[in-house]
Amino acid sequence: MPTAHTVVEHLEEEVAAPVIHALRPMLGSGGQLGSRAGVPCDSWRLAVEAYNMRGWKTVPAECECYVGHYMLGEQYRRDSRVVVDEAVAYAESLKLAGNGKDVWVFDIDETSLSNLPYYATHGFGSRPYNATRFNEYVMEGSAPALPETKRLFKKLVSLGIKPVFLTGRTEDQRAITVKNLRRQGYSGWEKLLLKPLGVKVAAVAYKSGERQKLQDAGYVIVGNIGDQWSDILGAPEGARTFKLPDPMYYIG
Repeated sequence: MPTAHTVVEHLEEEVAAPVIHALRPMLGSGGQLGSRAGVPCDSWRLAVEAYNMRGWKTVPAECECYVGHYMLGEQYRRDSRVVVDEAVAYAESLKLAGNGKDVWVFDIDETSLSNLPYYATHGFGSRPYNATRFNEYVMEGSAPALPETKRLFKKLVSLGIKPVFLTGRTEDQRAITVKNLRRQGYSGWEKLLLKPLGVKVAAVAYKSGERQKLQDAGYVIVGNIGDQWSDILGAPEGARTFKLPDPMYYIG
């Protein structure tokens, strides 16, 4: 199985046609795996990303290898790069008010920071979510940055657009989240919004409510990026939204 170290290496550098799984030596994005045994895992992933597949709990067991090879291969980085290239082009086209109130909302998990070191050893989403184990991983503060998202973050700061992190992580994880973000090269954000302890509300309602508070405080949300549809649905969404790929889990 891949280790946290090897996963970080794949996030930090690209090599041609890498062998990305020691026990399952297949190449690249996982396309070869999509047709094995008649399992339409590539079509399943498309349905997930297009928001046609909703409410699912785990990656189908027969698609574990496919999702793992996609996430660790070149295709995931290429797909993410396309999204961020569009986001950067959009940001560069904006005419800002210049009053310091233009903000861009960023999700954290699988958007700004990658939890692949965790999911690579927990079935790439094919096993039921274990909150205890996942939170133990979060508290290590070792999640690597997603390179494409960090590129967008730095571009926005240079343009005078203030990043705001809005995450489903809870307040008791604030200190380690700040430490993790800074360790991975993020700095200069305007706000870090975490969920209060004990709050039980759907992600769309929670995040749209927090965006409304930003708007009520006079901020203009010029952009919004996340890996889940629940990161970018629900008014006010922001002037424009961007969806990063993530076939490992669903948050409604």
